[in-house]
Amino acid sequence: MMDVKDCGGVVLTAFHSFRIHADEQKHAADNRKAQYQRIGSMSLSPSAPERCVSRDSMEDYWSEMKSIEEERQGGPEEQTERSSMDEAELEEAWLQEAGLSTLVTGTQSDGPAEALLSTLTRSQAAMVKKRLDNYTQTLRKRNRQPTRHVRDVFSTPDASSEPTPPISPNGQIALRLPQWNTPKVPPPCAADTNGSGSASETILLSFDVPYSEAARAHQKGRECQDCRRIRKDDRDSPRFQIVRPRQGMTRVRDLSSEDIKKIGYISLIELTTFYDFLSIEMKRNRVVRSRARDSGIFGVPLTTLLENDQKKSPGSRVPLVFKKLLSKLEQTGLQTEGILRVPGSASRVKHLRQELELKFYEDRFDWDQVRQNDAAGLLKMFIRELPNPLLTQQHLPAFTAAQSISSPKHQIQALHLLIMLLPEANRDTLKALLEFLRKVVAYEEKNRMSLWNVSMIVAPNLFTFRGKNAKQEEMQGAVAAAQLVRLLITHQDLLWTVPCFLISHVRKMNEAAMGKKTPASEKSKRRLLKRWSMEKDRERSEVTDLRDGVIRVHAPLHAKVSMAIQLNAEMKARDITARFDGENGRGSRSASRRQRQYLFEIGGNIGERCLDPDAHLLDVYRVNPHCEWVLKSWAS
Repeated sequence: MMDVKDCGGVVLTAFHSFRIHADEQKHAADNRKAQYQRIGSMSLSPSAPERCVSRDSMEDYWSEMKSIEEERQGGPEEQTERSSMDEAELEEAWLQEAGLSTLVTGTQSDGPAEALLSTLTRSQAAMVKKRLDNYTQTLRKRNRQPTRHVRDVFSTPDASSEPTPPISPNGQIALRLPQWNTPKVPPPCAADTNGSGSASETILLSFDVPYSEAARAHQKGRECQDCRRIRKDDRDSPRFQIVRPRQGMTRVRDLSSEDIKKIGYISLIELTTFYDFLSIEMKRNRVVRSRARDSGIFGVPLTTLLENDQKKSPGSRVPLVFKKLLSKLEQTGLQTEGILRVPGSASRVKHLRQELELKFYEDRFDWDQVRQNDAAGLLKMFIRELPNPLLTQQHLPAFTAAQSISSPKHQIQALHLLIMLLPEANRDTLKALLEFLRKVVAYEEKNRMSLWNVSMIVAPNLFTFRGKNAKQEEMQGAVAAAQLVRLLITHQDLLWTVPCFLISHVRKMNEAAMGKKTPASEKSKRRLLKRWSMEKDRERSEVTDLRDGVIRVHAPLHAKVSMAIQLNAEMKARDITARFDGENGRGSRSASRRQRQYLFEIGGNIGERCLDPDAHLLDVYRVNPHCEWVLKSWAS
């Protein structure tokens, strides 16, 4: 049996070991903090993108990183399947995401590849050829013959000739489809000609011309007008003024899901071309296969959460628990000093998390017990623990690379294309988050949370690097990541607007796809012709003389369900809405109970588009003369 002296010795030895371990942990933490502070000092050098970053801001970033690291140490290790991806696989993944997988598989399908190729600009087509050529060469190096050689898709034209149409998978030359006519790049505005603008100046941003076409000067070594505007005072972001298109502004939610998918295809090709002109390497992370949960709340993929949520709340576009956390913070936390920065109790947050997992979907969770700082902690925890980061694993390098762009205009254009690339669930959830963060900044006088404070704290939660070099990448990208978050918060309305040139691509793709569709049999041909004839007869009975420039607007929810309208150059969508409201008695009780009505263009060369009230209808009619015009409420 151990005597008292021996027992005391063991206790002293154990206590001494505990003190040594604690000292080692403190020393390691101090080293990590020193590393972050060194990175902060480097980031504060005159050559840094943000000379206005304060020591306090870097301290916010360090504190957030320390909290995240402590949380990771206390939780289970992430179980993921990691494997290397060679260059051929990377190129194949790129082609697949761009909707061009049939170029490498050689299979005949109803996919968008051929229609998409027919809409590309010369620069974009050259980029696709480059990626496909690289894929082919990489396979040859591995002594594996590809299914199709790049020569089978693209031929090398003379400099003065038009691109040769792609060859179909069966070896036959495809019909020449409508070619994209690149709009002429407008001359630089007056603000561009002075050669040195300040960061607070207003920069015009046009959506008519592909961004890559305006950046071609980089490829030829010429001076780019947009890059002459190097920041002098970074405390204020540049102001962007959008040149409003006559066809109206289009938000992401105004388009059908099918058209948004096509927007994603062309956005990837356009972004890659754009980065290539700016001499930025278009890096791409391999999508890490996580052993994700298929039920619960934390650590569940966004798509799975939404599938589960839509059973309870049909039409949900943002996870219900995420919306509830944002709502809780907006109700009680916007005026709380240090909200987002001051952490809640770790034990209390852990308990609340367990309660949410057990009770949220049963409507038994007591939200009154949640304090503001605990809600902020749960919100950040939800974002961090997504199996696939909110900005997506594959596109995080492209987001980070945007910080190396010197021109504010090119930088915001890169972010614009990246937002268009995000999956629908990620884009909608990010939008909800950014709208909340803008509200936090709006209450800065109350909560002491400046735009930079918010950006520094949110950045390590959004830019979650995974892999063996994660910590080093996180430290080196501290200020860069915060700068991107600042741009996302400041210019979120602009970034969720779909550029006109992308919509033009979609129209061309739809027209090309319609040109290829043929009935499968004589019987289906007759059925199609009969239906077409009946529709034409119905249209003739409704209006006997639909001349050029005359449209028929359908309004199922109004007493007057349709109206033929003669368009003129200045007529806007809001004029149509006002005319129907006037015909049906806007001041009546029934009119006041109705949801707000919007004019939609449906069919023709677009799936569905909710029109901007300021859209000039004659311009829309000219680009899509065969669409239907419907007045209805917008479904969120």
